[in-house]
Amino acid sequence: MKLYVKYMVSLRCKMLVKDELNNLGIRYVVVELGVIEVLESISAAQKEQLKINLLKSGLELLDDKRSILVESIKTTIIEMIHHTNDLPKMNYSSYISSILGYDYTYLANVFSEVKGITIQQFIILNKIEKVKELLLYNELNLTEIAHRLHYSSVAHLSNQFKKMTGLTPTFYKGIAGKRRQNLEDV
Repeated sequence: MKLYVKYMVSLRCKMLVKDELNNLGIRYVVVELGVIEVLESISAAQKEQLKINLLKSGLELLDDKRSILVESIKTTIIEMIHHTNDLPKMNYSSYISSILGYDYTYLANVFSEVKGITIQQFIILNKIEKVKELLLYNELNLTEIAHRLHYSSVAHLSNQFKKMTGLTPTFYKGIAGKRRQNLEDV
């Protein structure tokens, strides 16, 4: 039996969910971002208690099929961008469709109706967050970041970054570096 959890986006969230499952005596096979696979069916009371406990931590147990599908799309994108070093070689629409087993047009329509933005916009938002993260770590230059995140050029990355944040990547990196230095000086 699979259960789906909204806002479950980090390893910390996975640990929290595992703790809640253990506290309620619910045996699970796997806990992944957004998905819990339990060993056997759980009672309505256990499910309701899990729902209440997760809500206290900002996580939401989902019941609606469209919401579950949207969370699956979001989880696939987050894992693709934030939790792998190499993005897939195929285009994102084919990748997402192959992972979830649905026609991309259907996925895109459901996602847009529920979230109010396109899958492509969600991908761009996440790629920009990843660029910010990589700039903060200061391990890669812009050319390497552009290559890693499959931008056609540094100029394309820079233009998209500025459009989304209002700052150039270089300016952002400078601000972040100053903040980091100020924290180290304390």
